[in-house]
Amino acid sequence: MELKTVTENQQYCNSLTNYSRRKTIPVKIGDVVIGGDNPIVVQSMTTVDTMDTLGSIEQCIRMIDSGCELVRITAPSIKEAENLRHIKEGLRKRGYNTPLVADIHFTPNAAEVAAQIVEKVRVNPGNYADKKKFEVLEYTDASYQDELDRIRERFLPLVNICKANGTAMRIGTNHGSLSDRIMSRYGDTPLGMVESALEFLRICEAENYYDIVISMKSSNTQVMVQAYRLLVNKLNEGGFKPYPLHLGVTEAGDGEDGRVKSAVGIGALLEDGLGDTVRVSLTEDPEFESPVVKTLINRYVSRPVASGIEPMNNYPIDPFSYNKRVAVEVANFGGSNVPRVITDVSTVQLSIPKDLKCTGHFYLPELDKWKMNDQGCDYIYSGDSPVPFMLPNGLKEILNYKIWDQQEDKKNKFPALILTHLKDNLPLHEELNFLLVSAENIKEAIPFLNNELPIVLLLFSNSQHQMQAIRRAIVSLINAKINLPVVPKVSYEDGDAEKTMLFSGTDVGGLLIDGIGDGILLGLDRLKLKDKPSMLEQVKLHNSVSFGVLQAARTRMSKTEYISCPSCGRTLFDLQETTAMIRKRTDHLKGVKIGIMGCIVNGPGEMADADYGYVGSGKGKITLYKGKEVMKRSVPSENAVDELIDIIKEDGQWIEPETADHE
Repeated sequence: MELKTVTENQQYCNSLTNYSRRKTIPVKIGDVVIGGDNPIVVQSMTTVDTMDTLGSIEQCIRMIDSGCELVRITAPSIKEAENLRHIKEGLRKRGYNTPLVADIHFTPNAAEVAAQIVEKVRVNPGNYADKKKFEVLEYTDASYQDELDRIRERFLPLVNICKANGTAMRIGTNHGSLSDRIMSRYGDTPLGMVESALEFLRICEAENYYDIVISMKSSNTQVMVQAYRLLVNKLNEGGFKPYPLHLGVTEAGDGEDGRVKSAVGIGALLEDGLGDTVRVSLTEDPEFESPVVKTLINRYVSRPVASGIEPMNNYPIDPFSYNKRVAVEVANFGGSNVPRVITDVSTVQLSIPKDLKCTGHFYLPELDKWKMNDQGCDYIYSGDSPVPFMLPNGLKEILNYKIWDQQEDKKNKFPALILTHLKDNLPLHEELNFLLVSAENIKEAIPFLNNELPIVLLLFSNSQHQMQAIRRAIVSLINAKINLPVVPKVSYEDGDAEKTMLFSGTDVGGLLIDGIGDGILLGLDRLKLKDKPSMLEQVKLHNSVSFGVLQAARTRMSKTEYISCPSCGRTLFDLQETTAMIRKRTDHLKGVKIGIMGCIVNGPGEMADADYGYVGSGKGKITLYKGKEVMKRSVPSENAVDELIDIIKEDGQWIEPETADHE
């Protein structure tokens, strides 16, 4: 597919080559200001029942003590909205002045009560004045305007109350809960998400009410990033004020998956200077969310101006839709191949077959066989240290050129060159070679490249702006019509597991979101670890995170995906326990997406593109979905996982775990 060039009216950020935060209007929420020149604000959401006053107060305190600067609490009805007063008073008595945000769905009257109590209300345009029945509706321009007039009448009282009380508002569009009206006119698209918010924003601006923050959240990172970019573009184009942005990936999940997925979506936007407040939605206790947010945003607190990265006047990639960069096929890179995982083992000194376990390849000595799991890497980069044993068939080795040239078997191992080797016209492998080249030096390399060479580029940068530098280098390749496959190589000095997940999710995920990147390589070259056990653990982490980044960016599905919402006061069952139980029974179903939603607010709409859904519908009752179709209602929770598996079996998507282990 031909790539489009971003013109001036498609701009969505200050710079694509240098971190520069978008300038927004400041919005005051109590003692906290979002936007303007203020630091990015950390926020999270309680999971305790809002009617449990003491429990809510205690949880708020734990969240605040962990770094949360803005606390959101659900208010699904008037009684919960009114109880926000007691929670707020309890916090103030304990010496906590952190602003509170009421989270509203479906109930305008609850929003109107909450807006007189707390410092901010969040409304969802998809269900504030509309009911979702998954119906396709036909509108004339006149009948559509009648609907907009109806929405204005329903929404205006809240706007007036917020103005009178100095209460801020978040207009928070969610991909999975677009109204039938928006879906009918714009489809299930980023544009539909943006227009959903702009309808409400126009009403606010007509009333001279501007204390607004906007969000465009989705569990699909590609859709999320495109929607935020398009929102900024439409705000500029439509003459709106530059409102601050609340960033978040909905239903990111838990553990490593939740962190990586959050980083891919949120980090891609932060790198381009978008985002004024951030919430990471993990299916974990909320006090674990704020430290993750702080790790993500602290990278930008004092980031120096990029040096050595050439400015870019035109971006030859459409930032508002996904199109994979065209790359010629070299071995199993580029073309129509999925992105490949190259795992760096160059500083580990693998000595026996069981050492390869960290790469997803397992040696079974009793059977004298190799077994590979769903995260068995495609290549290992062993640098100057050739593996001293025979590798399994599904794994290939990359060696530095000098060492490769000394091997008896040059056919089944592949060389990693530097630019000097190419300039000197040294003999290449006839099928596959890897060229390690600095992103800042790509223009020096381009004259020696052509699309007939069997070369995959390993692009790296030593800049703190790794993502921007690599992106700029790939644009140079596109402009020079060099279509060789490119694998981003990123490295970090800190071996901290969470930073590895978040930083690689940001730096490589941000490229993959734009369709650029034919693989991933997390390097060991900057790490200071010495002992072999620690290095093997780091390799295992890098291997797992690499697959996680590709999956989170929707470019290679290698494992079951769980679209699970964070608990909140609306949740009708223990989400963490249930997610763990469903994961235990289904985590061998490669590529299957299962939505696990605590209540009807988050399902079925928020499951968006899940294959199957498990949604709380009442006390001890579960509704099961196939896509957006209800398959079974009011299933007792003790039977619901078994019945979910029965639905998967009836759909032909089930394989037995024993079979999966040997595939």
